[in-house]
Amino acid sequence: MPLSEHEQRMLEQMERALYAEDPKFATALEGSGLRTYTRRRVYQAVAGFLVGIALLMAGMVAKQIWISVVGFLVMLGCAVLAVTGWRKAPKPGEQSAGAVPGGTAARRQSKPKRSVMDRIEERWQRRRDEQGGR
Repeated sequence: MPLSEHEQRMLEQMERALYAEDPKFATALEGSGLRTYTRRRVYQAVAGFLVGIALLMAGMVAKQIWISVVGFLVMLGCAVLAVTGWRKAPKPGEQSAGAVPGGTAARRQSKPKRSVMDRIEERWQRRRDEQGGR
């Protein structure tokens, strides 16, 4: 649930006060905690993917289909974790939503997310309106 305008302003005010009072502490808090967490998660997923490959191969060598199936499922799950972790990781130049007072990330967070169906419906309406206007 996004923050209200008032809550967003209060949060930005508190961030500015923290930066003004103790910039070194504020910088240490902002850090790269999320980036480190997601990087570690991606590395774990890659390691799990390799374990899945090993299980798949072991199942083929032992002629046990169920081991191969488990290996494939481990590979699939780890691939999904790696991709979602990679997409969620902030870029090295970016900062998290609360890191910069008044930053664009904080404003982006306050926008309500639209579902895929809402966007498709909006495009459909635009196309109908464009064709009707000819």
